[in-house]
Amino acid sequence: MPVKHTDRLAPELAVLDELAGLSRSAGRADLSARLDMARSRTVDPRIRLVVVGAPKHGMSTLVNGLVGSAVSATDSPVSVPVIAAYGPQPTATLIRHVNGRTERQPVDPLNPGPALAAEGVVRAEFTEPSALLAEGVVLMDAPGGADAPGTWPLIAAADAVLYVSEAAVEYSPSQLALLKRIRQACPTVICVLNKIDRFPHWARVQQRNRELLDAADLGFAVAPVSAKMHWQAGRGRDGAVESGVPQLIEHLRDYVLARADAVAADVTRSDARAVCDQLTQALRAEADILRDPQRADEAADRLRAVRAEVEELRLRAANWQLALSDGCAELMAEAEHDLRQRLRVLLREAEAELADRNPFRGWAEFGTDLDARIRAAVEESFLIAHYQAVELAERLAGKFVGPGDAVALPSLRLGEADEVLASVTALEPLTAGRGTVPHLSLTVMRGSYAGLLMVGLLTSMLKMPLVNWYSGAAAVVLGGNALWEDRKHRRDRRQIEAKLAVTRLMDDVVFQVGKESRTRLRAAQRLLRDHFTDVAAGAMRTLDESQTAAEAAAVSYHPETRSHRLSEIDASLGRLAALRAGLGG
Repeated sequence: MPVKHTDRLAPELAVLDELAGLSRSAGRADLSARLDMARSRTVDPRIRLVVVGAPKHGMSTLVNGLVGSAVSATDSPVSVPVIAAYGPQPTATLIRHVNGRTERQPVDPLNPGPALAAEGVVRAEFTEPSALLAEGVVLMDAPGGADAPGTWPLIAAADAVLYVSEAAVEYSPSQLALLKRIRQACPTVICVLNKIDRFPHWARVQQRNRELLDAADLGFAVAPVSAKMHWQAGRGRDGAVESGVPQLIEHLRDYVLARADAVAADVTRSDARAVCDQLTQALRAEADILRDPQRADEAADRLRAVRAEVEELRLRAANWQLALSDGCAELMAEAEHDLRQRLRVLLREAEAELADRNPFRGWAEFGTDLDARIRAAVEESFLIAHYQAVELAERLAGKFVGPGDAVALPSLRLGEADEVLASVTALEPLTAGRGTVPHLSLTVMRGSYAGLLMVGLLTSMLKMPLVNWYSGAAAVVLGGNALWEDRKHRRDRRQIEAKLAVTRLMDDVVFQVGKESRTRLRAAQRLLRDHFTDVAAGAMRTLDESQTAAEAAAVSYHPETRSHRLSEIDASLGRLAALRAGLGG
């Protein structure tokens, strides 16, 4: 059901339309796009509520609890923005970019996970017969934290924001700075303190957060909740009221839904004020430049400098793809050699240790210690490969910059060794164990019989009986020797079997870890390729825009053009001043 009345927001819409015209005349396409987004949000009769926060703080669980259905993936490596709106039947649609085109792909709403892992998925849109959504709320989950690519566009399109953090510790300075940035884009913010069931001291953290928010001039409410308890309560368990989520929903109804028009007006005026200030600053700077006659020569020099930068960048970035290909090939070869070398050293150490001991004793402890050493070797190998990938990224970044410049590096993830070693087969148990009593008895009897018979026959030639002191002593000596030889033979068999088991284990580790290492390095290569492709395109686009602006500035310093442009700027500044005064703030 609609909760906003567009006719009551007509004054704000008129301001947006006038600012859009002024932005287009000033050549500010970025401000025009922001105003178009603000207008789309304002005319939407529903309330757009964005849930944002650091990863692993329970945002997706909270979204699922508010909707009453699992629309946002939890504990999943696949993370895309989710938009949930009301619908009489559950539906799920993926928005994908495929071959330069945008496609809508319906999927199973009860199991969208496999489809989310497909390439090119931009966001997922769900409809659910949810009570909260039926009241006119569109819930948007912005995963990946505030630095994720799609987070700030969602915040800019929101009427209100839920900022989710754990109840473990108080807000850090970086979190307070982030909240200030969020308020600039969306004035209506509610802070959610999640996981109160895990942290008994959450009340102190809540009080401290309120003090920090007041000191930072951020009058946001702080709502303590346990999204997990609420989600479990929705599945037949107790704890719905104790979770705090029902109280949060009531606060949303009272503070956001009941004040939908005022909330929409606040965020629209905030956008309008920001655009007014940016446009005024840009126009004043342009007017100051146009009024300075010396700027004409500077504009010509700037045009020549920008053209030189364009050519230099093209020369520097021409071979970055070749450097990426060669660097990744070398990185894969070095990573594979490093891993094999470490495991060869472990194998030799294990074989040397087995040669000096009886493998049957302490075989389980030996296997545990060997697993720990293998894990440490794999972790060190992965860590070195990670550092080498970072060094490769830094070398590639150097292809795009000059002295003193900097290019943002991609975020390369260091994988955990446990994820890889989980598929490795455990060390095999030994089958050659201790000798049984019957086996040992037969061994002694065979040796004793040979000694008794051999020496007894020799002594019988001296007219002595077959069984005498000499033949008895020989039977004891040869029986003991047979027992010793048997024990030595069984120990050699156990050592051979143990070495074969260790060798098979190492072969399995090399196979599994080597495959995973190559997979991760290929993923890193794709990440570096995509990142620096964007960097190259962005750098060239920026320089092309700078060249276009410099050429336009050179033309604009013609006396007639300059006089006409100054008149337009003065008129625009006067109108902007009037609009800004009417917006307040």
